Amino acid sequence: MSLAGKRALVTGGSRGIGAAIARRLAADGAIVAITYAGNKAAADTTVAAIEGAGGTAHAFQADAADPTSQRAGVEQAAAALGGIDILVHNAGVAEFLPVTDDSDEAYDRQFDINVKGLHVGTRAALPHLADGGRIILIGSISGELAFPATATYSATKAAVAALARGWAKDLAARNILVNTVQPGPIDTDLNPADSEFAAQLRGSLPLGRYGNVEEIAGAVSFLAGPDASYITGTTLNIDGGLTA
Repeated sequence: MSLAGKRALVTGGSRGIGAAIARRLAADGAIVAITYAGNKAAADTTVAAIEGAGGTAHAFQADAADPTSQRAGVEQAAAALGGIDILVHNAGVAEFLPVTDDSDEAYDRQFDINVKGLHVGTRAALPHLADGGRIILIGSISGELAFPATATYSATKAAVAALARGWAKDLAARNILVNTVQPGPIDTDLNPADSEFAAQLRGSLPLGRYGNVEEIAGAVSFLAGPDASYITGTTLNIDGGLTA
């Protein structure tokens, strides 16, 4: 129970990696709030799983693409939690298009959610974030490793890591630690380990397998906990050695 008494907000926490992070933080003792864009049923399932395991959780609708909605979700979560000790930004979107097929709309949508939404949400959370708190941004190895048809998505994730490095220095006086976790190939509904793409990629993975959402959640819990008290401004790749 290394996070006992801590208050955690996980954006985009209704399913996949976000839901796993919420469950793990709760299992480690934190009181958890999650936000979700539109899938209330999935959010309710995550809350029920946490409560069924003896934890406490709340869910609030917030559209990361809409600054007003994003701010409102953070305010609701902070009120329910009584403040924030751990902020995990997981909400994001990916659209894989080669530059020949990319569009202004796809570009704006990805930057609005992956970068601006994160920026708005962090600024909204700061008045509620305790000194000594943690901000953990979920990026992607795509931010530093090129794949076909991912240029815009990769640019957003490179921006995420850059924000974390800058914020780590901006917030050091308050001992707020800011880090980025960059998942590689992780088995989720959107990127299943049994897909044709996964079969092609698996040969490039030194460990020879996709990761699972719990492995990302474990790293986030570590960065949120007391053993990570001297880690800030870094990126942690969890990718089976793909970027090694």
